Amino acid sequence: MSVSAVVLAAGKGTRMKSSLPKVLHPVAGKPMVQHILDTLGEVGVQSVNLIYGHGAEQLQSALVNNQLNWCLQAEQLGTGHAVMQALPNIQEQDDVLILVGDAPLIKSNTLQTMISAKQHSDLVLLTVVVDDPTGMGRIIREGEQVKAIVEHKDASDAQRQINEINTGIMMMGGADLKRWLGALKNDNAQQEYYLTDIIEMAATEGKLIRAAQASSDIEVEGINNRVQLAKIERAYQLQQAENLMLNGVSLADPSRLDIRGEVSTGSDVSIDVNVVLEGKVEIGSKVKIGANCILKDCVIADGAVIEPFSTVEEASVGAECTVGPYARLRPGSVMKTKSKVGNFVEMKKTELGEGAKANHLTYLGDAIVGAGANIGAGTITCNYDGVNKFKTEIGAGAFVGSNSSLVAPVTIGNNSTVGAGSVVTKAVEDDQLAIARGKQRNIAEWQRPQKK
Repeated sequence: MSVSAVVLAAGKGTRMKSSLPKVLHPVAGKPMVQHILDTLGEVGVQSVNLIYGHGAEQLQSALVNNQLNWCLQAEQLGTGHAVMQALPNIQEQDDVLILVGDAPLIKSNTLQTMISAKQHSDLVLLTVVVDDPTGMGRIIREGEQVKAIVEHKDASDAQRQINEINTGIMMMGGADLKRWLGALKNDNAQQEYYLTDIIEMAATEGKLIRAAQASSDIEVEGINNRVQLAKIERAYQLQQAENLMLNGVSLADPSRLDIRGEVSTGSDVSIDVNVVLEGKVEIGSKVKIGANCILKDCVIADGAVIEPFSTVEEASVGAECTVGPYARLRPGSVMKTKSKVGNFVEMKKTELGEGAKANHLTYLGDAIVGAGANIGAGTITCNYDGVNKFKTEIGAGAFVGSNSSLVAPVTIGNNSTVGAGSVVTKAVEDDQLAIARGKQRNIAEWQRPQKK
């Protein structure tokens, strides 16, 4: 069986009050429609037709990495009219899954349930049971067979007691869809073609219509304004937090964690409040992450501690390392086992050897630091001449005194020592002491300048 999908994403979303098309507004750092496209990929949909209109260039730029059939709806004349734009790409033998582009929390197992149900029916509707169905279309059943959708304004008192409602997500065969869309009329107050009208056509033809239910209303809830966007964001984040906790992670407060990508964790991980995990983050066992940290596209090995207010981006932190507080590891940084960077230390494209330390107020850029080296407070590698970057190599066991400047390219040998306050511009051999600073002069009876 070949499954095609149609994703309705042509609306302007005026209630968002934004120049950005509604379906590009992010949930967990990713356009809401991308969540839907990713979910379709999980269930193996072979062809995806994206109905677009407003903000075409922005959409095509943001979704460039997806294999899509782009179907322009130049005029927004209703949901039925939107699906019509995809008909040239739909084969009669296909099963067609129709989704809305502003309900990003739809789950792959829900779509799989619909796909399975379609094998034993002609039309599958995704429904959901809600506490308050006011204003929603009610599902009218006879056993498992769906007979109709009755809008709230047209429903009897008895029908208004029904709390199973239509979500607008449905699935049917390509041949039936083409026939029903061809028969749609726009003889209504809005002069629009409504996709839901095909349900009455299917019932009139005696087709077997079944309903598949979503697990919760939040899974199918659409986004029309920024209040709803924030609600969906929090719901998504709580889902991710629950997944981590079920995988053995302790969270100080599940409501104060943001995940914007893929996270894998070992056992006995502890995460404090206001932590943001972006991109692909791999966290080993017995890792502790302090409050207000940002981890992006990084690897944190077993037993490492990330102290509060630290940032780790495109970097690798080895086993039993300590980072921070207030440290920043920039792209290309590698910390070997049991190494340490402390408060207000920044590393960029630098390897810190096993057991090496840079405890505070230091910048290490484009450098290799050997095992057991100790980098004093205020030390910087002067790696940039305004045009090019140069490398600093610091040997194993070296000791660099506080407030030193190492002007690259330069090598500091194994077990060598750099005196505090030195500006080192040439190589220091193994076991040497380098002192590179002006001679101190003390001037007696010095008169300070006075204000006039």
